[in-house]
Amino acid sequence: MSVSGTIARRGAALAACSWFLLAACRQDMHDQPRFEPFEATTLFEDGRAARPRVAGTVARGEKSYDAHFLEGRVNGEPATTFPVTVTRESLLRGRERYDIFCAPCHDRAGSGQGIVVARGLKQPPSLHIERLRQMPPGYLFDVITRGFGAMVDLSDRVSPADRWSIVAYVRALQRSQNASLADVGDEVTRLRLLAEAQK
Repeated sequence: MSVSGTIARRGAALAACSWFLLAACRQDMHDQPRFEPFEATTLFEDGRAARPRVAGTVARGEKSYDAHFLEGRVNGEPATTFPVTVTRESLLRGRERYDIFCAPCHDRAGSGQGIVVARGLKQPPSLHIERLRQMPPGYLFDVITRGFGAMVDLSDRVSPADRWSIVAYVRALQRSQNASLADVGDEVTRLRLLAEAQK
């Protein structure tokens, strides 16, 4: 074997060893020089690496959480009030959303005789029974959000604002089906309704 061949082989072996040694010395991206959560440091007076939030700032993607509006709960209990003002527009929106998402089971009057019941699915309770009329609005919101019994949750299809509009419309439906003449404020209308009822 020639001297030049031996030197060439030794050079190749040395280059391969150097390559492996250099590869072992590299620093991985996941092992960057940084402070870990709750790690101590002498850089700040309080000895903490994690810094408190600057007063008045909001982290990206963070917003204040309104459990009343988003869950229908106040202090962990079903809300007895609406978190939004009920207007004619919100009632009309609630009627529209109710007709789309609720009427197939509950029917348009809320009696529980929807088209899916006629086709053999389980009948839901009437929205006009005393138990549901006495439930707070937050309970109805929660049922729409999470579902109940055979009813599926609609949180992925109906926004919180629309759920509150539906609850307001259900309250209007309940009131309409259980109204008395005392609920009619106008004397002329009251007399007209009495006359129609006596026909």
